[in-house]
Amino acid sequence: MSLKERITDDMKAAMRSGEKERLGVIRMITAAIKQREVDERITLDDSQVLSVLEKMIKQRKESVVQFQAGNRQDLVDKEVAEITLLQSYLPAQLSDAELDVLIGEAVAATGAASIKDMGKVMAIIKTKAQGRADMAAVGTKIKARLSG
Repeated sequence: MSLKERITDDMKAAMRSGEKERLGVIRMITAAIKQREVDERITLDDSQVLSVLEKMIKQRKESVVQFQAGNRQDLVDKEVAEITLLQSYLPAQLSDAELDVLIGEAVAATGAASIKDMGKVMAIIKTKAQGRADMAAVGTKIKARLSG
């Protein structure tokens, strides 16, 4: 079953069980997927759906920071709940050890020696770890590895 089909099935289940908050978030996911399909005139595959989900998670994490700064705990709680639901559609996250191994393999494969080669390393890791790791954190680890 594709990721889009799973999301659609979950939407139907949420409708049947009357889970309004969950249904609202799933409808947002569906709308974002459809918007991208219409804009680009394509049908999204699982990896493209993952990138839509990652973008939505990133937006919500940024919102949480803003709401915390504005002392709006009610909105922080809402955003955190949405992040949790969005993350349930992502594959299992890589551990730090697995991520370090991937970075090591990518550095060896590209022959990266300095921070200038970071783009090459990121390109390799992005294909292998999409949806399974926070790419901002991965970038930080790569910088530390190449500069140290």
